[in-house]
Parts: sequence; C-alpha cells; structure tokens
Amino acid sequence: MTTLFEDSTEIQALNDDFGPGTAVLRGYARDREAAIMDALFAVAAKSHFRHMVTPGGFRMSVAMTNCGSFGWVTDRKGYRYTAVDPETNGIWPAMPEVFMDLAREAATMAGYPNFVPDACLINRYEPGARLSLHQDKNEKDFDEPIVSVSLGLPAVFLFGGMERSDKTTQIPVGHCDILVWGGPARLRYHGVNPLKEGSHPIVGGFRFNLTFRKAA
Repeated sequence: MTTLFEDSTEIQALNDDFGPGTAVLRGYARDREAAIMDALFAVAAKSHFRHMVTPGGFRMSVAMTNCGSFGWVTDRKGYRYTAVDPETNGIWPAMPEVFMDLAREAATMAGYPNFVPDACLINRYEPGARLSLHQDKNEKDFDEPIVSVSLGLPAVFLFGGMERSDKTTQIPVGHCDILVWGGPARLRYHGVNPLKEGSHPIVGGFRFNLTFRKAA
C-alpha cells in the first residue's frame, strides 16, 4: 500500500508483505538534509567514529559513534548501553534537536506517536562494510520502535523474521529514506548487505545510518 502526501514524501506501509508494525518513509528527511548532515559531523567531531570489537573478538566493518543520553557499545565484555563514551571518558554528545524532531515525526507517521528516543547510533559504512543479521534487544522496553535513517550511498536493508534462519526480504534504501519498525515487528532480525562502491554528492563514498532507540 502506498500513499503520496502533499510534500511528495512517499510513505510505503509494509504490512501487506512483511507483517504489521513496519513502514518505509521514502525521502522523509530530505527537507532538513543540510541540518542533519551538519549535526552528524558535529557529533562525530566530539566522539569520533571507531570500529568496535564484538565479544567474540571480531572487528566490526561498520564504524560507529553515538549521541544522546546513552550510547551503544560492544567489546570483550559484551553488548550494552552506557552513558559514557569509553574513548573520551566523557558523556556522549547531546542528541541534536534536528535528530530528535526527525525521529519523533517519523515514528508518529508510522503509528508510534509517543516515541522519545534517548540514544542515536550513528554508523558509517565504507564499500564492503555490512551489518550481519541481528535483533535489537539491549533496550529495556521492546514496546518502543526503532527509527533508522539512511544518508549517502544507497544500500540494501535485510528484513527477516523472529529467527535468524528465517527468510529475509531485501529493501533498497536511499538518501533520506527512513525505516520504522515496532510492535509485532520489533524483534525481527535485520541487517545490511555489503555496501557497493559509489559516490554521493554530499558524503562521497560513504553511507551513514542514524538509528534511534529508547534504551532506558
């Protein structure tokens, strides 16, 4: 089911193919693109991108940083949220207002009007970087949705089921597209295929992803 709004933003409900609770908002972030990118780079200037290590000792191909009251980290001790950036020993950068407004508006459009994120994971993909299938389950309240904003090079998002072995569906995502999933879809497995080489007029050969969550 597809609906076109007056601002030309296309909002595609995925209920027919993927079950309830999930939506794609095509180009929804485009009207505030410059402010989003400025805020992203300002956050990264305070807490730099880094390739974290999984509990099993594997270096993640995706570089990460965070903003908000909590940041998601991984190391030999496990996956978790923390209020302190382990590299700076200071608090994470505050969540920019443009980030908060975008996340809340997108969640409302997708049917989650009370979403107030306290964490934003910022991922930076280079060609070849990928995100393996996983569930977002370090949060305390699974009633809150996930809001994921794509910036830069196009990518292929993988959306699966409740088991890692379930069949996945490929969802192409481009610059300023937003995915939202929650409710019965909240714990479905998802990931990102290896990023293909390319050049974007704003970010060059990278893809950035903002993932908003209610961690605590």
